[in-house]
Amino acid sequence: MKTEKAALVLACIAVVIGIGSTYGPVKEMLAQLKPQTGLAVWGRIYTEAQDDLRASIESKAAKLNSPPVDATVDRVWKAIPGYNGLEVDVEATYREAKLKGPNDGLKLLYRQIKPKVSLDDLGAQPIYRGNPAKPMVSLMINVAWGNQYIIPMLDILDQEKVKVTFFLDGSWLSRNKELAAEMLKRGHEMENHAYTHPNMSTLSRARATAEIQKTQNLLKESLGVTNIWFAPPSGDFDQETVDIAASLGLKTVLWTLDTVDWRNPSPDSIISKISSQAEPGTLILMHPTASSSQALRGMIRGIKAKGLQLGTVSQTLSAERVLPPDVE
Repeated sequence: MKTEKAALVLACIAVVIGIGSTYGPVKEMLAQLKPQTGLAVWGRIYTEAQDDLRASIESKAAKLNSPPVDATVDRVWKAIPGYNGLEVDVEATYREAKLKGPNDGLKLLYRQIKPKVSLDDLGAQPIYRGNPAKPMVSLMINVAWGNQYIIPMLDILDQEKVKVTFFLDGSWLSRNKELAAEMLKRGHEMENHAYTHPNMSTLSRARATAEIQKTQNLLKESLGVTNIWFAPPSGDFDQETVDIAASLGLKTVLWTLDTVDWRNPSPDSIISKISSQAEPGTLILMHPTASSSQALRGMIRGIKAKGLQLGTVSQTLSAERVLPPDVE
């Protein structure tokens, strides 16, 4: 408010001086003023406006600045990603704001500070959730059947402007390349769900490697996708599974919250469960079923109503910070 008043006073003075340079009475009045007096008033107002602007920026920065959070291995949740810190660049914001008009709004310029320990530093560990400081949630849709529900779900995701991660069973992908290409075309993330939907912990090392690698190669050959995540079918795995995936360049990801949609619960019960239990960093497991298809829109809106964003698994598990609207 003080800044706006100062700007208004400056504008009035400018008008008076402009008029005074050409019209008699005003011109004579200004001529009688001591030059240093006018300059002092102008300078004081200008300085006060600058001081108010800087104070406003510093106040906002103090509330927003946050230190980075290191990735860690939790006793229950295993690998938890780190989260970038945020530091508002007061000087850069101040310089930028002075170049703009008072009605342009104040946008804070920032830099993100990476944590010292990243997810890559934790070694071969399973991942069940994102960082609890990051207000983002991901829908993980495992696909090995349920073709009739995929296009209706894609349409809802388009309408709600949400991107998800599909984990594809390789044998399904080999039979449904056009449908998979449509999922990719709509901007969704395509990842690895083994090839024949086996219980990974029961397999020999050679067979487990083949299950993951065959789907990894198929994703590359049929969709041009470089695979980075592996979701074990039925959530069945052991440390050897995680190690094999890591040897192929993949991180093993599971889920925080399960819709249990394969049991055909009512859509309303899924919406209620997900809306009430979703929190920052939650990974939500679902499939292309009748129940989840009908619950999808309600789930999305329930999550958004809690102030959470929806993103892919890569976005949710990255250290990249979710920024407030007045930061750019």
